[in-house]
Amino acid sequence: MKRQQDFTEGNILKQLFIFSGPIMFTQLLQVSYQFADSLWVGNLLGANALGSVAVSSTVIFTMLSFIIGINNTTLTVLSQQKGRDNEQGLKRYLNAFVVTLTVMAIVMGLVGFFAATPLLHLLGTPEAMLADARTYLRINALGIVFLLGYNFIGTVLRALGDSRTPMQFVLLAVLLNILLDPIFIAVFDLGIYGAALATISSQGVAFLYGVIFVLKNDMVPFTVPRLPKWKEVKLILNLGIPAGLQMASISAGSAAIMSVVTSHGEGVVAGFSAAQRLDSLFMLPAHALGTAVNSMAGQNIGVNKWERVHKISYYGVLYNLSVMILFALLIILFAEFGIRLFIDEEHAVQFGSEYLMIVAFFYPFLGINFVLNGIVRASGAMYQVLVLNIISFWVLRYPLTYLLSQLLGEKGIGYGMGISFVISSMFAFLYFRYGNWRKKDIFNQTEKG
Repeated sequence: MKRQQDFTEGNILKQLFIFSGPIMFTQLLQVSYQFADSLWVGNLLGANALGSVAVSSTVIFTMLSFIIGINNTTLTVLSQQKGRDNEQGLKRYLNAFVVTLTVMAIVMGLVGFFAATPLLHLLGTPEAMLADARTYLRINALGIVFLLGYNFIGTVLRALGDSRTPMQFVLLAVLLNILLDPIFIAVFDLGIYGAALATISSQGVAFLYGVIFVLKNDMVPFTVPRLPKWKEVKLILNLGIPAGLQMASISAGSAAIMSVVTSHGEGVVAGFSAAQRLDSLFMLPAHALGTAVNSMAGQNIGVNKWERVHKISYYGVLYNLSVMILFALLIILFAEFGIRLFIDEEHAVQFGSEYLMIVAFFYPFLGINFVLNGIVRASGAMYQVLVLNIISFWVLRYPLTYLLSQLLGEKGIGYGMGISFVISSMFAFLYFRYGNWRKKDIFNQTEKG
């Protein structure tokens, strides 16, 4: 328990730097995981195989989105319990999350395995990529429990104020994947099957190591799983359903955007896939800050320290703007070099580079969304954040991307994405400033229900 922090006291700016740093590094490791996977697949198996992985990964994320959303409510529920110093509450709700998420992961894995082909057809997957994409999707569907498992442990630890320990689990998964990818793909000549097998093997080992580590060191109040009480399940569903729909909205929006990309041909799909790998790398500070402020604000909301909550949001936005502007400049300078790390087909490289240089200017605005929505989410205002995400993806991002790609061709994809970032950040600010999220009291409301 020595690594866990109490955010209800102390210097907020210092805590934000110290707490968000390991989260950022952990997410860098996760991106490195995907980065290494893409490098091996792209260089050993070609652009079509890389596109197959990107398309099937979009399906996997879409399938997992609802469960990931419920997993994310762990930050809100457990951080507020931590702020209240309620050990019994931590145990009860932790058990309820374990049981609920495990059942959901098993069901979703079976759906992904048996419905792989129709799901890929829904995205308009090019015929040349279909067989590899189906193979990759089915194998990863069988490993969903491992993927969710080691991410859940990390989420629990962050809710309790420990952002350093989860780095160990992700680092293990990354190192194993880097080692196993070339062995399974090239040495054993398993192709795309080998890439998928390396992925679920690495995640499985990291999950088992994480479980053993936290139990041995008594870092989390896990108990033998049992059927949770209805009020605990009710709270999870009250928060988890809208949070799950948030992620489903985001992932379905991403899938819709991928359908716009696939309509422009295999070169654009490959270039977009490579660009997304780099895009996820440069969005790390925004993701990390969103997670950090969720945990930090959650502890303070649990004890009604609203002045500290507002300071957390202020410092979070400033931190985001300073870092994201720097990262945007780096992208503009090194976009083509980064794309060529993955692929060498000229059309794909040209599109990927242009896309990155366009959206780079808009990254700071997307970061504002992550920070402000993270604060609002910490209060338990999940339905409100759901509405903000629906506006962001379905009212703005997908329509603008589709419309501008029709008017400007493939370049319009980047402009549509970027403009949507700016407008959605305005909506996020308006709700943060004038919304009623500060009135949420998730535990009392559940007790009354």
